[in-house]
Amino acid sequence: MRFREIKKQSKIPKTPTLVVSYAGFLDRAKAFVTDIFMIGLPVAIIIMMMFGYDETKSATALDVIVKDKKAIEHAPNPMASIVQIVLIMGVTVIFWRKEGQTPGKKFAHIKVVDASTLKEAPYFKLILRFISYFISLLTFGFFLGFLRDDKKTLHDLLSGTAVIQTK
Repeated sequence: MRFREIKKQSKIPKTPTLVVSYAGFLDRAKAFVTDIFMIGLPVAIIIMMMFGYDETKSATALDVIVKDKKAIEHAPNPMASIVQIVLIMGVTVIFWRKEGQTPGKKFAHIKVVDASTLKEAPYFKLILRFISYFISLLTFGFFLGFLRDDKKTLHDLLSGTAVIQTK
């Protein structure tokens, strides 16, 4: 190969590398607390309208697990619990898919993306991410982000998603 040809090849512009800023624990926590109010309260009102005001006084899942007296007196309606989880999952997954953000994540300037492409994640990954929240809760997987450079938590690793900064 001639020197001239080598020189022409070296002038080919290099593609810039994309710098990704992953969301930290405090931003995620701020988004989560905001979403409890922005998504959880409207869903709780819907559950109350569907199953009655008495459902708000029923025992929680934790009361049932520890066999508290409240669980015997005011046993929760399993159908109400299932509907509540499905509604919260539906709303959350639709927000993630449509904009990559729930209201809380928008407030915290973070976004859920596919970890490999850094673009919007498909529905099956987002549903898996929501279900994996419960695994993270049981295993303290939320704190795994403190040990990783990319700040991914257990539910991010299980679902193949990442949470990145948007600003």
